[in-house]
Amino acid sequence: MTHLRSVLPIFLILWFAPTVFAQYTIRDPNAIPLHGEWMFAMDPMDVGETGKWYREAAPLGHWNKVTVPHCFSVDPRYQFYTGTAWYRRTFPWKPTAGKRVILHFDAAYYETTVWINNRKVGTHEGGYTPFHFDVTEYLKEGQSNGSDNTIAVSVNNDTWRVGTIPGAKDNNEPNDPFPGWLNYGGLIRPVYLTVEPEVYVDNVKVEAVPDLQKGAATLKIKTRIRNASNQAVKPKLAFRVEQNGKPITLTWKQTAGNVAPNQTTVLEAETTLKATDVKLWSIDQPTLYDVQVIASSDTVRTHFGIRKVEVRNAQLLLNGQPIKVAGGNRVVDYPSLGSLEPDWVVEKDMRLMKEAGMELQRLTHYTPSETIYDWADRNGMLLISEAGNWQLTPREMDNDTIRTKFRQQFREMAERDWNHPSVIAYSVGNEYLSEQPAGQRWTKDMIAYARELDPTRLYTFASMRLNTLPKKPEDEASQYCDFISTNTYGNHTNILKHIHSLYPDKPIFISEYGTRADGKDSEAGQVSHIEKFLTDVRQLPYVVGASWWSFNDYLSRHDGTNADGTRPWGLVRWDRSKRPLYKAHQTGMAPVTVEKISWQQGNEGVHTVTLRITARNDFPAYAIKNYQLKAANATILIPDLQPGQQATLTIPVRGFDKTLMVEVVKPTGFSILTQIIDSTNDTRTGN
Repeated sequence: MTHLRSVLPIFLILWFAPTVFAQYTIRDPNAIPLHGEWMFAMDPMDVGETGKWYREAAPLGHWNKVTVPHCFSVDPRYQFYTGTAWYRRTFPWKPTAGKRVILHFDAAYYETTVWINNRKVGTHEGGYTPFHFDVTEYLKEGQSNGSDNTIAVSVNNDTWRVGTIPGAKDNNEPNDPFPGWLNYGGLIRPVYLTVEPEVYVDNVKVEAVPDLQKGAATLKIKTRIRNASNQAVKPKLAFRVEQNGKPITLTWKQTAGNVAPNQTTVLEAETTLKATDVKLWSIDQPTLYDVQVIASSDTVRTHFGIRKVEVRNAQLLLNGQPIKVAGGNRVVDYPSLGSLEPDWVVEKDMRLMKEAGMELQRLTHYTPSETIYDWADRNGMLLISEAGNWQLTPREMDNDTIRTKFRQQFREMAERDWNHPSVIAYSVGNEYLSEQPAGQRWTKDMIAYARELDPTRLYTFASMRLNTLPKKPEDEASQYCDFISTNTYGNHTNILKHIHSLYPDKPIFISEYGTRADGKDSEAGQVSHIEKFLTDVRQLPYVVGASWWSFNDYLSRHDGTNADGTRPWGLVRWDRSKRPLYKAHQTGMAPVTVEKISWQQGNEGVHTVTLRITARNDFPAYAIKNYQLKAANATILIPDLQPGQQATLTIPVRGFDKTLMVEVVKPTGFSILTQIIDSTNDTRTGN
C-alpha cells in the first residue's frame, strides 16, 4: 500500500548507495530508505544484548561493512552461519512537531530486536512478513555532523528448533530439524522510515465485487485510522478512484466515529460503480484501479482490481467463466543473493514463469516480496498465498504458542496482500497430518480465523494425505476447504479420481507434482513425466490447476538434497538457465494448439500457409480473447475463441524457405508458444 504525505519536512540526509535503492521497490514514494552501508557482526555466543552492542559508544573495530538489504547467509564470510547477527548504522534527524515517525521492515529473518539510541524499541518474530514500530519518542535531534541517531538490529535465523514457524519437528527423526529450504538470515528486504501525521491511515482494505449480470460493481473501503494524539478525533474521509488516470465520479455512504487517544478504529465507506466504469481484472486483461483515501492531512494510495472468483460444481470460475490453468512453485533462492529479491530478479523470474504457461500457483510455503504480487497484478497471474505451517507435527499444531505465532504471521501476510487482485486464495499450511485430530482442528480453526480477517478469498491447504488414506470425506481436513489442494507425485489418474470421489463438488488444484532432473532418466525424464501427466489430467474435468514443483532449483539441507546442496526439480536451473522441461511445459500448457492444414506452393516464391488454431477444451482451458499469431513478419489477430472452438488463418509466405516459425502472443505481450511449420512434414515445436 502506497502512502502519500501532503506535508513532508525536509530534515534528513541519509547516506546510501543509489544503485542499491534503485534495485528494491518501496511502495511508499515518500519513504526514507535506510538502505546502503551498515556495520555488521556475528554473535554466535549470543552475548550482544548483555554486552550492550546496541549502545551508541560501542566500539566497531571488529565489525564489518555490508550493504542492506542483506542476506548474510550468502556472504562468504558468514556462509552457513546460524545464530544471532547484528546490524547498526547512524543517521541524522530533526523532529517536527505533530508528526509520527514509523520504522518499517518489509521482512527480516527470523527473530528481530531493534534499539534506537540505547533504548529497546521492540521485537518481532517471523521471517517473511512486514512489521513496524513507532519510533518518534526514541529519536533525537541531529547536529551538524549528521550522525546522532544510532539504530541497532539483532536478527536470529535459527529456525531449526521446535516453536518457530517454519521450524523443526518434535519427533526426533534424523534430518527433521531442517525445513525444505535454507534459513537465509538477515535484513532481507527494505528498511525505511515514514513520517505520518498524528492522525493517520494505518491500512486500507478494498473490496470490489462485480455484479456479473448487470455489469456494475460494489466498492467497499475499510480504512484503519490510527490516532496517536492525546485527544479524541472524528476524522473525515474522502476518496478518489481512477482507472488509467481517469477519475470516476462516485457517491459514498460512510460510517462516522470518534477515535480515542492512542487508539485505532476502522471506518467503512461504500459506493457503486456503473457498468460503464467497470472493467474486470483477469489473467489476460489485468485492469487495475487506483484509489486515494484522504484523511485530513494524510493521503494513502493503493490499487485494486474488480474480479469475482468462485468455486461451483467442481469448477473454478473467474468472472463467471470456468478456468483451468497451469502453474509452478517458486522457491525464493538465487545464486549470490539467497532470499534477496531485487526488482530485476522478480522481473526475470515472473516473466520466465508467465511465458512457460504458469498462470495459477501457490508460489511457495511462505510470503515472498510484495513486488511479486504487484507484478502479478499488473501482468495477470492467479496466486495462492501460504503462511507458516510446513509439516508441523500434531503436538505442534495443538500448541497454543505456535498457534498464536501462526495467527500473527498470517495476519501480517493478509493485511499486506488483501488488495492484490492476483491473490485469489490463502493456504493455511503444507503437508501436515491432516487426517489426525490435531490436523483437523488446525485446518478448521485457522480457516475460521482467516475468514474473519478476509472473507473475500477462498481457503485451502496443501495436503499430502489424500493420496491413499481417507475413505470418507470427514476423515481428512480438506472437508473444510473451498477447493482441494493436493501434493501428488505419480499415479495421478487413480489418486485424483479417488479424491474426486471423496469431494465431488470441490475443484482439485494439484499444488505440487513433478520429478527431479537427476532421476534415472535425467532431464529427459522430466519431459516424459509432464507428457504422461497431461495425458492423465486431460481426462479429468474437475482438475482446475497444476503447479509443478518447482519452477527453479534451490539449495537445501533437507533429506534427499544432493551433495552439492541443490535440489534439481526445476524447469530452470539455479542460475535460471532453461532445461528441456521448460519448453515441454510451455508447449503443453499453452491454451491453444496450432496445426498445419495446408502449405500451397505459389508463383514467384509466394506460398500460402493455412493453419488451424484451436482453444483447448481439456487442460488448460479458458476463453481466448485478443491473442495474436506472429509469422513471416506479419501479426494476425486470432478470433476470440471459447474452449473447444477453432479458427482458420491463412498466411502468405515469400521466399524459398521450407519452414515457417509461428508464435502465439497474449494480449499482455507474453510469448507463450512457438512452433515450426514444415512445408512437407508435420508441425514441429520450436526451440
